[in-house]
Amino acid sequence: MVDMTLTPEQQKVQQLARDFTKKHIIPVASQYDESSSFPEFILTEVKKIGLNCMAVPKEYGGAGFDSVTQSIVAEEWGYGCAAFATTLCGNGLSSYPLAIAGTEEQKKLYYGRLVSGGIGGFALTEPGAGSDAGACSTVAKLEGDEWVINGTKCFATNCGYASIMVVFASTDPSKGVKGLSAFIVEKERDGVVVGAQEHKMGIRSSNTVELLLRNVRVPKAHLLGQAGEGMKIAMKTLDMARPIVASMAVGVAQRALDEALKFAKEYLDITGKPIGTHQAVGFKLADMAIQVEAARRLVRHALRMKDVGVPYTKEAAMAKTFCTDTAMRVAADAVELMGQHGYSRNSTVEKLMRDAKVTQIYEGTNQVQRIVISGLLLNS
Repeated sequence: MVDMTLTPEQQKVQQLARDFTKKHIIPVASQYDESSSFPEFILTEVKKIGLNCMAVPKEYGGAGFDSVTQSIVAEEWGYGCAAFATTLCGNGLSSYPLAIAGTEEQKKLYYGRLVSGGIGGFALTEPGAGSDAGACSTVAKLEGDEWVINGTKCFATNCGYASIMVVFASTDPSKGVKGLSAFIVEKERDGVVVGAQEHKMGIRSSNTVELLLRNVRVPKAHLLGQAGEGMKIAMKTLDMARPIVASMAVGVAQRALDEALKFAKEYLDITGKPIGTHQAVGFKLADMAIQVEAARRLVRHALRMKDVGVPYTKEAAMAKTFCTDTAMRVAADAVELMGQHGYSRNSTVEKLMRDAKVTQIYEGTNQVQRIVISGLLLNS
């Protein structure tokens, strides 16, 4: 169906992303999930249609989409496969710190690599830090005209294949979160080592690795913003990224609903009637549809606030929490509704349920989102 709440241009982009998903993602998603292999081909294909750099401004060669349009595309990719969506949305995530704090020279360097077909990485999480970015143990020391970075990152999305990345390190460990800083690091720098690959329950074809930084030297000019501004950059980046995760989750939930609806129409009970004619099944489908549509409207609301330039941190956190919780709930309902057919490893909804779980965890767990939301409510 055509979404009449979107502009004609947004409708065209939605159809472009939908066609791309149908052709390039859905047919192979299960194959790449099963082998836990990275779909390198998708980076070439997405560049052909101009959706590889949605968040990069037009003056740097990117699509320059507004936030709502980026969200529409992310939802379509999430509908096809959350792992592919995580990979394809990685260039947006890693672009946001440049939009927030990058100089003209830094933007040309970083965006240039992405526009030419490269992929960007984002390295914040550490083995001993989890949700507490202030506990960062990766350290950057200034030696002459270079920063020397040492440390280990984990769950670094796309960093096994990224040609350039944003890395967070402490420039003054004694200051805690106020000592955190952000740096541009090219993959070819001496001392950048890709460690173990994470073997995950879901989004298995998304590249998630340990990143080892051993005396990595980058120019002084690769510092984003000022030393000690890393936490502010990280938080603003996550504000921008969380609604995109929410959008991917809406796609997952919509796919689960569609699969359950198809099953309810086609699977017959012992009398020969589709099980969807039973009120218990119909009501479950109705509740699933209500949740999916509410989630979609919530994330669109948050991003429209962003696009008009008003504060949206609370709304971004709300959208991320509600949409990802919805994806998990609707996927689980689809598995339950389909019984043994849903629980089988050959089932689409089994994969959707595994994939949905991580959306509640990455880009800030939903417990962290509730801290953000309650804090803003109590201090308003």
